[in-house]
Amino acid sequence: MGFSDVSAQRHVARRARDTNADVLHGHGAKGGAYARLRGCAAIRVYTPHGGSLHYSRATPTGLLYLTLEQVLMARTELFLFESRYGRDAFAAKIGNPRSLVRVVHNGVTAEEFAEVAPSEDARNVVFIGELRLLKGVDVLLEALALLARERRVTAAIIGDGPNARQFLAQAERLGLNSSTRFLAPMPAREAFGLGQLLVVPSRAESLPYIVLEAAAAAVPIITTNVGGIPEVFGPQSSRLIPPDDAPALARAISSALADPSALRNEALTLRARVQAEFSADVMADAVLAAYEEASARFRAQTN
Repeated sequence: MGFSDVSAQRHVARRARDTNADVLHGHGAKGGAYARLRGCAAIRVYTPHGGSLHYSRATPTGLLYLTLEQVLMARTELFLFESRYGRDAFAAKIGNPRSLVRVVHNGVTAEEFAEVAPSEDARNVVFIGELRLLKGVDVLLEALALLARERRVTAAIIGDGPNARQFLAQAERLGLNSSTRFLAPMPAREAFGLGQLLVVPSRAESLPYIVLEAAAAAVPIITTNVGGIPEVFGPQSSRLIPPDDAPALARAISSALADPSALRNEALTLRARVQAEFSADVMADAVLAAYEEASARFRAQTN
């Protein structure tokens, strides 16, 4: 939090007034606060994206954030969670909202179901995301070091973030400099082609778009059993790995690279599931229906 948040909230309030908005929908902890601190005729909608939910009341920062979330609950007409995990985590850490609650999974557009094949010089493994400890990049590097004892596995780590220098130093310390490349952020579909296998080794997640986008593009995925990721994989969720477990991640990568045919079949099965249940059209229809329901309740209460 900082002084810029004051001007940002004022900007939101001014835009709501000037456009005569019917809905103020805030995503994430800050966006949710900006939308809900405004008192107006619009319904206020909140979609958490991890953020505050990653904290514990055992820490001063966590206590502050989670208490603020409780205060803002009373200023929310609709909680729109993108996963059942997000809904349940919110209830456990903050409480059960008295207002309308709906779960609407994230969705991907029709264009994103165009398949992305690995480039000719693709690395074995690609990571795409923010370079911070929460995303488990350090666990991936440890797994790559374990694999290096048996075979050479190449990797591309794409992104930037607060722990980038730490990961670069770790890769050097583990002797991975020749096999692992760190690249600047780029569009996800461009990055998908730089690896045969996407690894998402997160310690915590909500419902990450990178998993949905990769699944839609038929990119093989190894990821952890955290957050709403099992909701994406459904019947395939048994192959998810525990977080913070470098040996398990190394075994999963080794098995995947050893059987490209099975990996391909798993990717196509997941793609079909995402196309059926996680499309942008399904998401948009469900969001609009929730807006209508919350607006009707709001009008009934204020009239």
